[in-house]
Amino acid sequence: MERPAWAPRSIDITVPSVSRMYDFYLGGSHNFEVDREAARKAMEFMPGLPKIMQANRAFMRRAVRFAAGEGITQFLDIGSGIPTFGNVHEVAQAAEPAAHVVYVDHDPVAVAHSREVLRGNERADVVAADLLGPRDILESTEVARLIDLNRPVALLLVAILHFVEDADDPYAAVAELREALAPGSMLVLTHASYEGVPLPPERAEGAVDVYRNIRNPLIMRTREDIARFFEGYDMVEPGLVPMPRWRPETPEEDVDPFAFSGFAGVGRKR
Repeated sequence: MERPAWAPRSIDITVPSVSRMYDFYLGGSHNFEVDREAARKAMEFMPGLPKIMQANRAFMRRAVRFAAGEGITQFLDIGSGIPTFGNVHEVAQAAEPAAHVVYVDHDPVAVAHSREVLRGNERADVVAADLLGPRDILESTEVARLIDLNRPVALLLVAILHFVEDADDPYAAVAELREALAPGSMLVLTHASYEGVPLPPERAEGAVDVYRNIRNPLIMRTREDIARFFEGYDMVEPGLVPMPRWRPETPEEDVDPFAFSGFAGVGRKR
């Protein structure tokens, strides 16, 4: 298999990656045939996966604009993935040119491509780290340079927590990050769920099995379980809702039914 120039030497290009599959769903070009194959297999069960990813991105952009409108100028995006059009730094810096953004991902392709995209942008950077190592993130030189933890921060956990199994205690990682943030900080979160998927559960389960088979289990939590990530935060209206219903800019009747799969919400730290 030919290794493209943008692919770091250290990565195994024969194993699918969830961030490169996500890139494929969004129409990006930083993915391999192995990623496309796994994504197509998942789409055989859940053909609306690209619509879900697009709804995720659209919610993220609305939430970043909202946070900027509330005076937040610092953004920490964990599990940021491969940069595509309308990324956090573009949206945040369009709203507030002085905004600082730090991306965090453990996928080497996502990190390498983020560095490329951010070249020359003094107010944005990327950290190679994992959500499950909050200290590594918070104590990184990039966060120290760009994020003042004594002032409010928008913490983005968009489409990442459903890749963390209960055995790895995602609630503890999210709580540790919360404790490091100043009051008035915001948590911006989306999470997959069987609730809202316009398919019988056993059909949706087929797509979940594809992720399990590539050793990246997709953990479908209930709305109640997802709400627990917001402990210590007051929910911003309209609360924890399907992605298109969070401060929509598009009439609901124009939205693809698959976009209502899973939940999105924003909380403000007390």
